[in-house]
Formats: sequence, C-alpha cells, structure tokens
Amino acid sequence: MSEAAPSAPAAYADDAYAVVIPTLGRPSLTACLRALARSGGPRPVRLVLVDDRPDPAVAELTGKVPEQLRALTTVVRGGARGPAAARNAGWRAAGSVPWIVFLDDDVVPSASWGEDLALDLAGAAFRTGAVTARIDVPLPPDRRPTDWERNTAGLATARWITADMAYRRAALEAVGGFDERFRRAFREDAELALRIIAAGWTVTAGCRRTTHPVRPAGRWVSVRLQAGNADDVLMTRLHGRTWWRRAGAPRGRLPRHLAVTGAAVTGLACAALGRRRAAAACAGLWLAGTAEFALARTVPGPRTRDEVATVALTSVAIPPAAVWHWLRGQLVHRGVLPVTGPGPGEPPRHPRAPDRERVPS
Repeated sequence: MSEAAPSAPAAYADDAYAVVIPTLGRPSLTACLRALARSGGPRPVRLVLVDDRPDPAVAELTGKVPEQLRALTTVVRGGARGPAAARNAGWRAAGSVPWIVFLDDDVVPSASWGEDLALDLAGAAFRTGAVTARIDVPLPPDRRPTDWERNTAGLATARWITADMAYRRAALEAVGGFDERFRRAFREDAELALRIIAAGWTVTAGCRRTTHPVRPAGRWVSVRLQAGNADDVLMTRLHGRTWWRRAGAPRGRLPRHLAVTGAAVTGLACAALGRRRAAAACAGLWLAGTAEFALARTVPGPRTRDEVATVALTSVAIPPAAVWHWLRGQLVHRGVLPVTGPGPGEPPRHPRAPDRERVPS
C-alpha cells in the first residue's frame, strides 16, 4: 500500500476504473471497504483513500483496508478542506485511469456491484461523462421513520449524488473537477454535474446498487444542516435561478423560514418600542408558523416522546439558522461570477476515448 503518488504508469482498458473514497476515518469505512472487496466482477485498478482528517498525526487508515485491496491502495492527504477538494485530490492521484468511481465512506456496495459497474461502463457512449448508481436507504420496517431518517432517505432520489458516482476522467479534466468552494457534502455533486452537462457530456443512469445506511446523529443535526443554505446561494450565483429545476433539487422551506424569522425579529423590535399590539400580532404569526413547521415534521414520524421533543426544539431553531446561513452566503459569495463555457447540449467535437498511459520501454 502506498502513502504517496501512484507508482509507474500502465496501459488501461477503456472500461478500467479507479475507486476514490474521501474519508474522515469513520467506522463505516471498514464496512464499505469489506463490501468492495467481496463484490464480484472486475476489480478497480486503483483504490485511492483520501484522508481528510485535520490532524495528520492520527493513526493511518491502512488497518481498515482488506488484504484483497491493499496492493491496489494509495492513501493521500486531503488537507481537511472538505469533500469536493478531497475528491479532486483523489481522482488526480489515480493517474490516467479512464473511469473514476467516487464512493462515500458510509456506503455499502452490493454483492454484484463490480459486475453491475462493468455493465454500466460498457454501455457508456462516448458522450457519457458520468454514470449514476441506484442508492438504497434502509428504513425501519416496524415503525415510521424519524425526521432524520426521512432526510437521509432523500438520498435515494437525489439525481447526481456522489455517494456512488462514476465519472469519465476526460470529463473531469475538461471541466476542472469539483468546485472546492463547496466545503460541505452538499450541492458539490449537483454543481459538477451541471458543468459536465453544459460542456456537452451526458449523465446516464446505471444499474449497480449501493446501500446508504442511516448513520447515528444527534438531536441538533437538522439545525447544523441549515449551513447548506449558504451553498444554495453559491449555486444560484454560479448557475442562475433555474438550477433547482435542472438539478431536480427540492426548493425547501427558505421562504417560510424568512417569514417566520422576520415575524420574530419584528415582534421583538415592536416590544422594545412599546408597541404591544404589533408585538403580539408578530408573536402570533411566529407561533403559528413554528407550530405548522413542527406539525409537518411530526405527523409523518413515529411520534415518540423523544422524537416529538426533538422536532419541537429544532423547529424553533431551524428558521433563524436557515436565514443566518442564507444571509452569510449572500455576503461571502457576493462577488462570485456565473459559470461560463460551452452552451448546454454542445457535444464534444470528437469521441473522447480515454487516453492511455504508456509503459516505458
């Protein structure tokens, strides 16, 4: 196993692939790698683990790699700059392998994953820049899912999720890879796919299946997720207001959060100025909006005491958190210019068969 750049170059078949997994060293990485090792079909020619932990002195990841994959494995440092930067470091470290398959470290490839991936890549046309996978999110069979479980289940219908996504290396090179301004695991996948399509490539649906378990999360996870509102601002700056429709992304509740938070702020201001009636009216609007939000999140769930308490507390905190991150995004990304490049649908001029590395004589 190598901790540095890949060794001497080799010649690759057109459907050869490397697997890139950015990781923070979570326990789920072991299950992911074991499933990858057990999967049938052609093996990856390289496995690149991108260690994105902030502390370079922590234990190495070598112990998590199954014996079957160790000779193929390269570990590179990601610099703790987020998943977009980590994936860029990974696919560039993989060398000239024609296909790069990105996996998250908390997914479990199916037993036939390798065989199905081979079919996906064999069926890719020269204009195919990426091939998606089918993501399964197992939910409890004996009760209604919690708010967090329903949130994770949304990954199953995400259009271009990089939990399992195969990209042609030539397409990644053509657009420069992921935009590293996206520091969280949110929107960086859709942003790349929009640029890939705008550059004339297509993104097709594959047949391989990968399971994305619901990982444990604390009570306030839904509040922390509101940081993604700043990424939505960046997406709008880059791709215009229609990116939601083109990416098939849900719009969320930001307009309602703005209204509820506005009512709260206005009510506090009115109370400070001694305008009791106006303050009471604003408080009523805030209470009604918060109650509606909490009810919409509670009804589909298991309605246990703990779940109801979690939803009630976070329904108060989410609207102002969402508005704060949206305003922060407006400030931080105010100078971002729109993406420019080839017009949508413009095909590559020539079939882009993957370049081959030559073995030195």
